[in-house]
Amino acid sequence: MKLADVCRSMEEWAPLAWQESYDNAGLLVGDPTMEVKGVLISLDCTEEVVEEAIQKGCNVIISHHPIVFKGLKSLTGKNYVERTVIKAIQHSVALYASHTNLDHAPKGVSYHLAQKLGLAGKVLLPAENALKQISYYVPVENQESVREALHAAGAGNIGEYSACSFASEGIGRFTPSNEANPVIGQRSIATDVKEVKVDMIFPTHLESTILHALKKAHPYEEVAYFIHSLSNRWNEVGAGFIGELDKAMSGEDFIQWVKKSLDLTAIRHTPILSKKIKKVALCGGAGSFLIAEARRQGADAFLTGDLKYHEFFDGENSCMLCDIGHYESEVMIKDAIHTYLSNIFSNFAVLKSETLTNPVRYA
Repeated sequence: MKLADVCRSMEEWAPLAWQESYDNAGLLVGDPTMEVKGVLISLDCTEEVVEEAIQKGCNVIISHHPIVFKGLKSLTGKNYVERTVIKAIQHSVALYASHTNLDHAPKGVSYHLAQKLGLAGKVLLPAENALKQISYYVPVENQESVREALHAAGAGNIGEYSACSFASEGIGRFTPSNEANPVIGQRSIATDVKEVKVDMIFPTHLESTILHALKKAHPYEEVAYFIHSLSNRWNEVGAGFIGELDKAMSGEDFIQWVKKSLDLTAIRHTPILSKKIKKVALCGGAGSFLIAEARRQGADAFLTGDLKYHEFFDGENSCMLCDIGHYESEVMIKDAIHTYLSNIFSNFAVLKSETLTNPVRYA
């Protein structure tokens, strides 16, 4: 099994197109054609994690946080980033990161944080500009085979419904040139054909795949189609998570319940509100950008990491803000990646790192 196969599987779950513009997810170090001997999964990639991979016979590390985040202008070992990369290269250990693309993916980081809390719900801020619509014309007798090819390529999925499309019949007219090789009709003669116009929605990042499938399955030499950008939000993809607890609880009880559920030693939070906590929003990692959205949707509490002093005021005494720590809000994604890859690959070891990479300690 090649490294490219592992990368491809990760990107089927969390396509690189879903990462933020500032991010650096994907394969950072390694030859895609190298044979995989073992995979080590970690939240962070450090020198200690690379050493652990070496000792365990793993030549691939998949981390959530990319070790190469900003541009490297040299590799001299002057900081932990350069030393980690050098060590990985020296020992032929590939480094792969699935970061904000995995934050945004269905059943991504925030979803699994919500699962630890037993919280059922939905994406807090669905992605925009992530969907397109394709409209194409096909002879009536070929409509099913072409439709099935596009569904297989990833078109026509809407929420819990698959193989979705809309079709309308009409008469198509065209005149082949003297250089054409028409499947139907003759050169230089106008031809009328009973056709079906089919509309389907698809993820933006699959556009080239969808077009390839259309042109391969379509009988015409020249395929007539249109692609439209949509302003629809994609409810399954996006940032954060929001849901309701089975039972409302006081702010004090809520704090203690979160600490117990996530095995936390401390939580930084805004003053306890007099109202009960029922609707909870959250975001793994640094999620302060979602405070306003959480409040807009009526969240009684919002959990995330890395809140700054002045951001605690943004709760506006209506939503209790809880900083549970960056590491603590994302570490459970190791289990999710392990389960995902273990179900796909059985011919090499998929291990979870035992190295504690959290640089924060509480006294």
